[in-house]
Amino acid sequence: MGLKVQAHPPKSPLYTRAGDDGKTSLFGGQRVNKDHPRVKAYGSLDELSSALGLAAAFVRQRRVIGVLRSIQEDLFHLGAELASPEAPPCLLPEDRIEALERLIDRYDAKTPPLKRFILPGGGPAGAALHLARTICRRAERQVVALARQETVRPEVMIYLNRLSDLLFALARYVNWAEGRPETTWPPGERPPRR
Repeated sequence: MGLKVQAHPPKSPLYTRAGDDGKTSLFGGQRVNKDHPRVKAYGSLDELSSALGLAAAFVRQRRVIGVLRSIQEDLFHLGAELASPEAPPCLLPEDRIEALERLIDRYDAKTPPLKRFILPGGGPAGAALHLARTICRRAERQVVALARQETVRPEVMIYLNRLSDLLFALARYVNWAEGRPETTWPPGERPPRR
């Protein structure tokens, strides 16, 4: 028996070829360039969600993993909102910003007080959360840039601002829980100037 080769294999459901011209469709069908501020903004949320998935693979604390999964769901809601230029749906529950603030307070209280800057790092889980925090900050900047051109609910920016603080608190917490020391900056006390 020989192997039959089709001249034109069936189209894969994983690609559509619709974006080969450098454009993509928003919800509602509007075609825009892939470097449009709206696409950059929701694309960064997708990148952030992936970074949180990576962090969750390293985290050992079940509650923290649950927090990260919940945030990933929030990011899907926010991404859908940003991908909807006309009458965007408000899909994120109203209490989510307050929930983030409660989580920040809870995890920050479990770690030693900060007296100096710390360098991102620690163990794999902490380092991955620090990386996610910086991606979150970039996503926030891109949403701010989009908001200068088009309507964006202020709650989207507030959510991302709080989220970056939470990711910082979680990075510190998992490093502390795993006995991974933080590297402070500057590394030592500087001698007084004469």
